[in-house]
Amino acid sequence: MTTNLIHHEDLRIFAQQVIVKMGASEEDAYYVADNLVTSNLRGIDSHGVGRLKRYVDGIKTGYILPKVSRVVKRDSAVIANIDAMNGLGQPAGVFGMELAIEKAQSTGVGVVTVFNSNHFGFAGYYAMMALKHDLIGITMTNSEPLVVPTFSRNAMIGTNPIAFVAPTNTERSWVMDLATSVVPSGKLEVYDRAGKEIPTGWATDETGSSTNDPAQVLKNLYRGLGEGGIFPLGGEGEIHGGHKGYGLATMVEILCGVMSGGNILRDLKFYENEKYKHPGIGHFFMALDPSYFIDIDSFKAKMDEMITRLKGAEKAEGQDRIFVHGEKEFEECERRTANGIPLDERTAESLLGLSEEFSIDIHFIDSK
Repeated sequence: MTTNLIHHEDLRIFAQQVIVKMGASEEDAYYVADNLVTSNLRGIDSHGVGRLKRYVDGIKTGYILPKVSRVVKRDSAVIANIDAMNGLGQPAGVFGMELAIEKAQSTGVGVVTVFNSNHFGFAGYYAMMALKHDLIGITMTNSEPLVVPTFSRNAMIGTNPIAFVAPTNTERSWVMDLATSVVPSGKLEVYDRAGKEIPTGWATDETGSSTNDPAQVLKNLYRGLGEGGIFPLGGEGEIHGGHKGYGLATMVEILCGVMSGGNILRDLKFYENEKYKHPGIGHFFMALDPSYFIDIDSFKAKMDEMITRLKGAEKAEGQDRIFVHGEKEFEECERRTANGIPLDERTAESLLGLSEEFSIDIHFIDSK
């Protein structure tokens, strides 16, 4: 596949300018762009600038409002509830996590929920904000229904990611960011474009049976009927723990949707009755100060010890390395920062289209 290289800062500036053209403030547009580009830098291309047009289209169709201010509806020393006013998800996410961090610095813990929001990019971005303050960060969000509950045949719940990070001393920070489904929908799209079958246990057709046809799954999901869908983390049924992924996804739904006052399950949708609508997505942010439990230097030293011991465990036959969460992404970030971010042809074409539409130059390192 043809790739196009671009420096991360050039890409961030371009994405920011596009969102400013859509009516957002420079600051809000920066958070959108920085989230997308940081995702690309860490090798999480499914949540990178390939989604920029999604936000442009969301503003055009009216389900994303670019010029709103967040409103704190409830507030105390340790908690807050924020109305995002149907604005961009990334600025709402930064606002929520910054508030959680501020509370944790004063009380040891800060918990913030957000409702009436939109897609906020990759969840780890917000949890990682806690690291520079030597705090544990936790982030979750609910999302459009693409996942079938265990033993169901219809999508009812989102891929509902969970991000959890912890500070360290000499080792890289421990960063876990995962969906509560077997795979994200973008993985099905990759298999569909390649004309490949998906593994058994990834998704179900409209009858509730596991299918190997990614095109059929995507058609069922996105034609608005919610038939079929992706299995929860663990896969089909209970044999490999699919019910556990279902439980984790529901936990995220409770914290992000029920507790925030936002939409839940199939109420969370972008399109209904042939009209676009505000999805009412909910987020959850938590910052926790380990120094309220243990001396911070001791905490970070023990984190280092744990990571060192995990990576030094006896390796399975044929394996030469054991990773901890976040390690691969940190290494990829270093490579892409130095060499540029590779964009596939489809993403590059999308950005070139936005460049032409908004008369904003985009500068690739090379195009082959």
